[in-house]
Amino acid sequence: MKNLRIVFMGTPEFAVATLGSLLMNGFNVVGVVTIPDKPAGRGRKMTKSAVKEFAEYSSLPVMQPGSLKDPEFIDKLRSLNADLFIVVAFRMLPEVIWKMPALGTINLHASLLPQYRGAAPINHAIINGETVTGVTTFFIDDKIDTGKILLRDEVQIFPFENAGDVHDRLMRQGARLVIRTIEGIAENTLKAQLQSHYINPDEPPKLAPKIYPDDCIIDWHDDPVKIHNFVRGLSPYPCARSFLSNDSSTHSFKVYETQPEIAEHIYEPGQIISDGKHFIKVACTDGFISIASLQLEGKKRMSTPEFLRGFKISDYVIPVR
Repeated sequence: MKNLRIVFMGTPEFAVATLGSLLMNGFNVVGVVTIPDKPAGRGRKMTKSAVKEFAEYSSLPVMQPGSLKDPEFIDKLRSLNADLFIVVAFRMLPEVIWKMPALGTINLHASLLPQYRGAAPINHAIINGETVTGVTTFFIDDKIDTGKILLRDEVQIFPFENAGDVHDRLMRQGARLVIRTIEGIAENTLKAQLQSHYINPDEPPKLAPKIYPDDCIIDWHDDPVKIHNFVRGLSPYPCARSFLSNDSSTHSFKVYETQPEIAEHIYEPGQIISDGKHFIKVACTDGFISIASLQLEGKKRMSTPEFLRGFKISDYVIPVR
């Protein structure tokens, strides 16, 4: 089993935990595929992916194709004679690649498939107020996150957690699940199931599409719980946003931590209530949102008292459509 030749494909920190687990469990990783280096930050310095940094530190050969359909890359990948490809948080693979290894290509996904197919399953699960999510391993096919399921593990979402918290727990649980999956494949003890086997006809499908900047703007007409879930589902990245305006300027600000308060009131959605020193509450439908930490554009993240020491919030309003 440990002699299986494995090629690992991934990009972000979420994938590093699985690659590290493969090495710690003695599996034979013969190559790593990740994205090309790209400029990042204010200085536009060329930056390696988290997977590349870890692979180089671990003395693993790394491939960084500009195109996954590049014939030279495909030939090099084929020459590795891999038995199995492991994919975690990577790009959609062309058929010529995912069909290459004899034992198939397996993907780790951060949800309980078939629910929350797509690029942002952790964020969308929290935004939707889920209390349970999980990780799934499945065989890749010609569509996105639709292949036969191998294993699933449930993971609870606690009310105080944000996307970063859940990301870290799923990352660790997913790494363990991949090891169990490889062992099951090698020992021929796993039976892959069609995703339809897991579909509850009474439960509508929930998708997890990529989140763009315009998707992160808070709608203050929503109720407190919905806004709170929206904030924690986008924290710490890409982060929920809103705006502060006066007669001369408008500032974007990110909201990291909130507390919902359900209450009857006479305020308009988006109206700011603050003592100018210790707290900021924003009115919404059927209650308020207390903001615990935020970040004004161009500034660092601050607690609300820190923010109020340098910003006269009484001069501003939140423009609401």
